[in-house]
Amino acid sequence: MAEQTPHIADRFERRGILFIVSSPSGAGKSTIARKLLEAEPELEMSVSATTRDPRPGEVDGKDYHFVSLDRFREIVAANDFLEWAHVFGHRYGTPKAPVDQALSEGRDVLFDIDWQGAQQLYQQAGGDVVRIFIFPPSMSELERRLRARRTDSDEVIAGRMARAAGEISHWDGYDYVLVNDDVEACFNHVRTILHAERLKRSRQTRLIGFVRSLIKGG
Repeated sequence: MAEQTPHIADRFERRGILFIVSSPSGAGKSTIARKLLEAEPELEMSVSATTRDPRPGEVDGKDYHFVSLDRFREIVAANDFLEWAHVFGHRYGTPKAPVDQALSEGRDVLFDIDWQGAQQLYQQAGGDVVRIFIFPPSMSELERRLRARRTDSDEVIAGRMARAAGEISHWDGYDYVLVNDDVEACFNHVRTILHAERLKRSRQTRLIGFVRSLIKGG
């Protein structure tokens, strides 16, 4: 049997991807993010810093880096966040150092952030960023999903619905948009996008050397 030629993704080292998945609360991004992390060993979740208190079961350094407001302000002043924002009365930010290290080592980093964070991250990291926005099938279905959780009051749900309308209005700031009317199908689309983005010429390091050797007959 003839030996198979290695796939280009296996032949060359590559630079990692900052892979953003955004959606209104309840549209399914958390489920899709979990499925991606289970299916893709080269993908890791970005761990944000936050000023909010830990929830039951959350672990510092794994779920979030829990910091005081003063410490958060110090990190902002030092320009050590890739992006940060106020969300529901608390502050969240992405530390630069671990993300830079992952990129240089060819590992992909998954971000569950809103449109403001996506915009800031793109301004900071441009070509390393891939942005996906997930729509709910309808606003009525989004509200149904939020109520089905049975974790929020009517007031909180109303706030999330109002915020959802604002988030959806920024859909055109993303590279890809999907409708999550079937979570498995939506997940498969997101995973296909990840695989395709890994193959982009701009992310294949040492490609120039390989091409030069081909031209020289190597």
